[in-house]
Amino acid sequence: MGRLLQFEIFRYNPEEKGSTPHMQSFVLEETANMTLFIVLNRLREEQDPGLIFDFCCRAGICGSCAMVINGRPGLACQTKTADLPEQITLLPLPVFKLIGDLSVDTGVWFREMYQKTESWIHTNKVFDPTKEEERMDNAVAEQIYELERCVECGCCIAACGTARMRDDFLGAASLNRVARFVIDPRDQRTDKEYFEIIGNDYGIFGCMGLLACEDVCPKKLPLQNQLGFLRRKMGITALKQIFRR
Repeated sequence: MGRLLQFEIFRYNPEEKGSTPHMQSFVLEETANMTLFIVLNRLREEQDPGLIFDFCCRAGICGSCAMVINGRPGLACQTKTADLPEQITLLPLPVFKLIGDLSVDTGVWFREMYQKTESWIHTNKVFDPTKEEERMDNAVAEQIYELERCVECGCCIAACGTARMRDDFLGAASLNRVARFVIDPRDQRTDKEYFEIIGNDYGIFGCMGLLACEDVCPKKLPLQNQLGFLRRKMGITALKQIFRR
């Protein structure tokens, strides 16, 4: 017989009249290789069909099952109960709009942030379908690929002290996205143009360097490296603007 795990799960459905935020207890026997993804599906199938949570890929790629697990943001599908104590508390990610129980809306937040950072390649070149693809240095392509691995789960935003205090802060995911375009040779924006977007208190200079974003990132992205890279680049850009006056 496996361990009897006790789960304290946040319950609240804003769409349901009379619903109030509260914690609800569940007990489930642990099985081999059990993940929180398996737990939540079993609880919904066997004990409470009204339990609200998100999932899609079950492989740590979609990022939809992100939640706060014993005080730490993470993905339910990647978290094994064997690595947790018998008492497990599950809460929805903070910062994002609550849909219900453990489900939050990260999509609207990311769309707004990416619009603010103009997250697309800016170029004056006219696309010619008859031409061969432009060649890119392999090392640069690998750098871009590394930063593109973000699954937009929202864990870094939920763990960010600045994002918890300020709803206008771009956050590590958005700044990582900007770094991806800074190193892309196809993007023709200048450092000054990037400075207009992130060279401020709600951009790169609002980061307090607490390291929590990289600490909880399920894809192990080098977020602090990118934040440091942008901070240096934007700092130098600011000094150049001052001395040109």
